[in-house]
Amino acid sequence: MPYAIIRTGGKQFFVERGKTLRVPSIGTEAGKSIELEALLSNGNEGDSDKAVVGTAKVSATVVDHGRGPKFIVFKKKRRKHYKRKQGHRQGYTTIRIDSIG
Repeated sequence: MPYAIIRTGGKQFFVERGKTLRVPSIGTEAGKSIELEALLSNGNEGDSDKAVVGTAKVSATVVDHGRGPKFIVFKKKRRKHYKRKQGHRQGYTTIRIDSIG
């Protein structure tokens, strides 16, 4: 089965056709199709015996958007009466890989 390694949001992901994954937020509406550059792939759909660097395009569909779990950021300096508590939720986009080619 063909695979590719893509980069989006400053991270790299291993993808295969039909796979669904969460990536850092992409500013595209749900249901729209997007094109991603492949850093590495093992060829097109029919030719999967050799690795190709940087020539394949990955087509994906945006499924939905959401926000991850809450992380608490707590800062404190002892003996200085300094405490700060802040929450953070990272946004994500769920995409489904349609084709690699």
